[in-house]
Amino acid sequence: MSDETAPICSAKGCRTAAVWVLAWNNPKIHTPERRKTWIACEEHREHLSQFLGVRGFLKDVVPLTDWDSAGGSRPLD
Repeated sequence: MSDETAPICSAKGCRTAAVWVLAWNNPKIHTPERRKTWIACEEHREHLSQFLGVRGFLKDVVPLTDWDSAGGSRPLD
């Protein structure tokens, strides 16, 4: 993937290539199996994980390469 097509981190204002997928859902509005995703660079992975985690939304954090090779999904533990 070239730098021009690489996924960009979801953190506000960040333009760095993403290397992590944060799978989450809001149980008040999503069915339990539904997964929304944010992608994060190394620098913002912890911050975005904490933001989702304190709300009880975070379900899984996986390397982007693993997420891509699983076809955009991964069985959850």
